[in-house]
Amino acid sequence: MKMGRHSWFCLLCLALPWLLCQGTSHSQPQQVHLSYPGDPTAMTVTWTTFALAGSVVEFGPDPGKAFTASVKGKASLFVDGGCEHRHMFIHRVTLRGLVPGQRYAYRCGSLLGWSRPYSFRALQNGTDWSPSLAVFGDMGNINPQSLPRLQSDTQQGMYDVVLHVGDFAYDMDQNNARVGDAFMRKIEPVAASVPYMTCPGNHEEKYNFSNYRARFSMPGDTEGLWYSWDIGPAHIISFSTEVYFYLQYGQHLVQEQYQWLERDLQEATRPDRRRQRPWIITMGHRPMYCSNSDLDDCTEHESIVRRGLPQHLYGLEDLFYKYGVDLELWAHEHSYERLWPVYNYQVYNGSTAAPYTHPRAPVHIITGSAGCKERLDPFVLEPREWSALRIEDYGYTRLRIINGSHIWLEQVSDDQDGKVVDGIWLIKELHGPNAWH
Repeated sequence: MKMGRHSWFCLLCLALPWLLCQGTSHSQPQQVHLSYPGDPTAMTVTWTTFALAGSVVEFGPDPGKAFTASVKGKASLFVDGGCEHRHMFIHRVTLRGLVPGQRYAYRCGSLLGWSRPYSFRALQNGTDWSPSLAVFGDMGNINPQSLPRLQSDTQQGMYDVVLHVGDFAYDMDQNNARVGDAFMRKIEPVAASVPYMTCPGNHEEKYNFSNYRARFSMPGDTEGLWYSWDIGPAHIISFSTEVYFYLQYGQHLVQEQYQWLERDLQEATRPDRRRQRPWIITMGHRPMYCSNSDLDDCTEHESIVRRGLPQHLYGLEDLFYKYGVDLELWAHEHSYERLWPVYNYQVYNGSTAAPYTHPRAPVHIITGSAGCKERLDPFVLEPREWSALRIEDYGYTRLRIINGSHIWLEQVSDDQDGKVVDGIWLIKELHGPNAWH
């Protein structure tokens, strides 16, 4: 059947809005999230489009009548390693000259499409304030049970920073990275409002961790595999446990990270630095201890993370003990476990009555039950002597760094409607390896 000129014109009129919509949607910002570049006068905004577009953030003090400043950044092409080789553009813009502690409204995008307005508070400067952090790992696109409660907490201004300790989406590479897209959109209400700081987990391994390295914008020049930053009276170190398990990507990475960790710890433990920021906190995905029954690395007496590669090369327990790391945050196990202060399987409580007051070894917290399709991990029937508390339900951890001597940690159960099911004070007047004696 032939179509006349009038019929073609009518069809074009019907199709044109759809075609315009398709073009706009590919340039429309999505997956907006913040990260902290390590400077309280700065904040990095990252987002994704599926067509090349400008990288602009407009922002101004909140509340305010208008965006008073505009900053341009750049977009990087990311090609997923799946069979479709999907293309996307990752946009990064760093806002500078912020007033520490000031709230700002912003939107990101270009004339081809803008995000909805969001707001954030620039981190405070110096060491004389009390940062609040949400801490969790192992959150998937399916069954992200803790996410609505985390979103509610964020909207109430409860957190300065979120720490996501590995394993995102399950998995970001799945369905040619569409699962990653869906997950990044899902966390946007949280991640676009507070810095969302990350470390890689085992579920990010595909295509040499490319989805993780491309999507997040962590400080430093290692694409988020390892980095450190300061907040209030604490120095936080994020590192990759995965370099020990995926040696096909280069065994040199184990040595390279270990040497970087030692240099960073040496700098952080200089007397002048340690007086200024006495707390040293680490975050890595796979724990070196756990009492789960799933035969993971942490269930082995000679855990690779704890003792290192064969011949005990590059083990982390001795390194962290040597430099007096105070608190070690882990995930991977889909449960919550708090350990007594422990080193080399020996418990070193401060005292019987107050085990976390002046502890004589690092404190470990495993918080990997934010919610994913793999559900929860059970524990062995008899707890280990170094295991203080084990909780098998969905939830996340809140960390409040009160000052240079006091930290408050609590575990929130989403299964129990937000009930706080654990809480401890970590109290240390003396930091560094001298605190162990």
